[in-house]
Amino acid sequence: MLTQFISAITRAILVAFLVALPAILLPSAHSDSSPIVLLIAFFAAVLVFIEYYATYPSIIEFRYAPPFNRLRYVAVLITVFAIASVVRNASEPNVLNGLLTSVATLAGGMLDFPFSPVRLVTLTVPVSEEFAAVDLVRMAAGTAYVFSLISLIVFYFLVRVLDWPARNGAFNVWVNLPLFDPTVGGDVLPRLTRDGRLNVALGLTLPFFFPAFFKAISDIVAPSALTNPQTLIWMVAIWAFFPAGLVMRGIAMIRIAAMIDANRKRAYAVAQGLQPV
Repeated sequence: MLTQFISAITRAILVAFLVALPAILLPSAHSDSSPIVLLIAFFAAVLVFIEYYATYPSIIEFRYAPPFNRLRYVAVLITVFAIASVVRNASEPNVLNGLLTSVATLAGGMLDFPFSPVRLVTLTVPVSEEFAAVDLVRMAAGTAYVFSLISLIVFYFLVRVLDWPARNGAFNVWVNLPLFDPTVGGDVLPRLTRDGRLNVALGLTLPFFFPAFFKAISDIVAPSALTNPQTLIWMVAIWAFFPAGLVMRGIAMIRIAAMIDANRKRAYAVAQGLQPV
């Protein structure tokens, strides 16, 4: 119980730190927004603590299948830190900020081609904005998209080469997929495969649809909000990593379906005496 408490409180602190990181790093962060950031960080920490301290999770998936959630957290943390450092370089230049700005410039320039997700994000910036604002959005979008792609490559390597999640022992579908009810809707195998493919398809297309959706609601949400550093960081992070998370979830569900299918075939072979127990 003590170990579970320490694990839950550690994760809660890490999540709160991630939420507050842009406000900590950016010198231009408004003091009026500090209470809001602290409030969001507190609620995020409480949610994570409850999920990891409870015996059975209710929202967070793959709690007992590391490093799924750890990979996503580290990828978002690095992205938020990198973009915040790029913004900070304008007022507090140093070696690290300059290096990350060069990387962000390279990533934004490479991925800013016609019909690319990064180009669609830059098109949401109002024409009236200065070139520096458009360039910042391009660098932020390019950085976030590159890190999201790297996280997908790393996760695919874990699944295909390191045999995730089988290397962690038995995989409990109910505990690791609390939002997926295996007792409803017939056989679990085709449902997992179908839901996995749907998640992958959504994850691959959402980076193209999010900018169009944001442009469509520009009368409600001003596009100039992208020029606010903290807003820019979180909007770009959500734009890049929410779809990446769906792709990772889809790959995981397809992998779990393959594991279930293999176990069924093995059990059938044992039952027919074709394979030793």
